[in-house]
Amino acid sequence: MDPDLELALRMADAADTITLARFRAADLRVSRKPDRTPVTDADTAAEDALRELIAAERPADAVLGEERGGAVTDAERGWVIDPIDGTKNFSRGVPVWATLIALAVDGEPVVGVASAPALGRRWWAARGEGAWTSDAQGTRRIAVSGVSELADAYLSTTDVKTFAELGRREDYLRLVDACWETRAFGDFWQYCLVAEGVLDLAVDAAANPWDLAALVPLLTEAGGALTDLSGAATFTGGDGLASNGLVHKAALAMVGR
Repeated sequence: MDPDLELALRMADAADTITLARFRAADLRVSRKPDRTPVTDADTAAEDALRELIAAERPADAVLGEERGGAVTDAERGWVIDPIDGTKNFSRGVPVWATLIALAVDGEPVVGVASAPALGRRWWAARGEGAWTSDAQGTRRIAVSGVSELADAYLSTTDVKTFAELGRREDYLRLVDACWETRAFGDFWQYCLVAEGVLDLAVDAAANPWDLAALVPLLTEAGGALTDLSGAATFTGGDGLASNGLVHKAALAMVGR
């Protein structure tokens, strides 16, 4: 196994221990950040634990995390971590949340792990090693779907209100009307479901680097694509569109910017 992927999986184990113990805890502490998004004591504890592991085993690597900040440039190795992606779900007792861990080299994510312990699920990938998932049935390699027409495509977003807030609600609804079925599975889960071939499209009108970095290797190694809404293959564009690759161009034509 790629040694960086092996470390990322151990980091996910450490985070799972912390987050799962605090999930639905009666004394869970929830506060609001300046952007009004919630943060819990589990978010900060998990990120601190991950940073400690990186400092111990990859001390020269940069770190960017949702809760503690930092930066990762295009000219270095850097870890991009989201201790709990789906904090709103976590804080309300909904089991759809995950720790996201990515390693970017020269600006490109080459290792990605999404660990969702409350769902009993984990997804991971490293460049050239395929995309994988584990659940109660075991471990298996995953691949995107073969759906080639929007009329047959299954679409998901996180929250349609985000498009409305950005004045782009009608763009998203055009894509909805063009697709076969639409849900709002949201956050990391919809991207992982695209990588598994369960969904064909996932789109977010707003997304941070730590929301997307770990999902890039999963989607590309599964045969799919993840770009921003301009079509650029980046996790730092401020929004995201994931697909099986076959319907990507058609979706961008409707919801792109």
